[in-house]
Amino acid sequence: MDRLLNYFKIISDETRLRIMVLLFHKELCVCQLCGITGISQPNMSKHLARLRDMGFVKDERKEQYTFYSLNVEDKLFKDILQKVVDNIQDYPILKSDLEKSKAAEKYIELMNMKSRK
Repeated sequence: MDRLLNYFKIISDETRLRIMVLLFHKELCVCQLCGITGISQPNMSKHLARLRDMGFVKDERKEQYTFYSLNVEDKLFKDILQKVVDNIQDYPILKSDLEKSKAAEKYIELMNMKSRK
């Protein structure tokens, strides 16, 4: 029961919910999360640490960056996030975050293609 209550406490915070929805789609580093959400790096790091400490995200160091990914194994928790994502059009902030994430990804791909030429 404690884990369920902790999950709802975690996702009841707007910033943490935004992070979890973004990480539902792909792993991101702190700087990417900050750029997408407009949240300051210290504030973002605080939320990521809380999510990590609760076991809902995991981190992996790659060169000078730390990338975060969703670490939700519980089927109920996954289903809740999936329902939010399936109805993203009902949540303008989450929809905007996701659109910014996709735009940033396309920009990076384009820059990588140009640098290979």
